[in-house]
Amino acid sequence: MMEITVVRGDITTQRVDAVVNAANRAMRGGGGVDGAIHRAGGPAVLADCVARFPRGLDTGAAGWTTAGEMPARWVIHVVGPNYTAGERDRSLLLSCYTRALEVADELGASSVAFPLVSAGVYGWPKDDAIAAALETLRASATEVTEARIVAFDAATYDDVLAATRS
Repeated sequence: MMEITVVRGDITTQRVDAVVNAANRAMRGGGGVDGAIHRAGGPAVLADCVARFPRGLDTGAAGWTTAGEMPARWVIHVVGPNYTAGERDRSLLLSCYTRALEVADELGASSVAFPLVSAGVYGWPKDDAIAAALETLRASATEVTEARIVAFDAATYDDVLAATRS
């Protein structure tokens, strides 16, 4: 059974098998979590994105690359819906978590660190982003033994922790 843990910190420093990147469709780096992962992982992450995803990824999809210079072995990239731009299909957000776990299983990853997909610059309401993550992680059949939700700030950490206890 998978354990869901919550930590406050920087996803790029997590000592897990894989970190999940909230990427954009182009898969060439960006802001927020995506930019942080590309900066921390170094040029190997971008080079692998270009090689593996020459046309990018669709919303709700997932794929993997090396983690480059980060302590994790892999980055699992997911493309969440952009709520601010009118992409409000919740099934696409749920798909990000489901597909990330499927990719983790394909890789043999037992520990995976997740951000709150789409909750940053893409503007998905935080309470629902937390609910979507927890619903999907709790319902998934996976070989992953630890799903770690990484909150960058104290308020988000408190919100996620409270939601895991309810």
